[in-house]
Amino acid sequence: MSTRKVSAEGEAAPRAWQRMLSGRRLDLLNPSPQDVEIEDIAHGLARVARWNGQTQGAHAFSVAQHVLLVEEIASALNPGWITKWRLAALLHDAAEYVIGDLISPFKTAIGLDYKAFELKLLEAIHLRFGLPAPLPEEIAFEIKRADRVAAFYEATRLAGFSREEALIYFNHPEEIDSDLKRRLMNLSPLPAAEAQRFFLERFSILASSR
Repeated sequence: MSTRKVSAEGEAAPRAWQRMLSGRRLDLLNPSPQDVEIEDIAHGLARVARWNGQTQGAHAFSVAQHVLLVEEIASALNPGWITKWRLAALLHDAAEYVIGDLISPFKTAIGLDYKAFELKLLEAIHLRFGLPAPLPEEIAFEIKRADRVAAFYEATRLAGFSREEALIYFNHPEEIDSDLKRRLMNLSPLPAAEAQRFFLERFSILASSR
């Protein structure tokens, strides 16, 4: 028996769910934490390009690689953080495994409806992995701070921004550990399969340490 919804006019309603490789069907309008799987997130984020793909290198700089950077930066800026907040940093862009990584100017053009949709999906992801939805304001602030540091280095090392231009849009990067800064200065996009593996490995470490 078909489960496809039919409108009052007898027409099939537009599909509002996405089938994941895990076999889950994620309802995009009313996402359930039960339909969120970390393997789907990792697979998707490793294949979503930051900066609309306008980065140097043989591979796209993926969202999976970006969130690994943000978690590392956030942890360095907040050495007293409990593991839960580090996991929140790793998952801060997890909704993009469904909606993709829209560049900020396009998000502005779309308006608040897009942001509300993104937040609703992120809340389902948080609930799936035992994180509060929404996050405490001070934690969200620190993750955003780390996000801007990552964006500054991605912009200047990979996306063609001059330092002066990046300072306008992303502010001055925070003072960070010299070893971490050296790695940020030498960013190199990873193949999707490698970024996916690193993401899953880091998630496993954080999830099992809580």
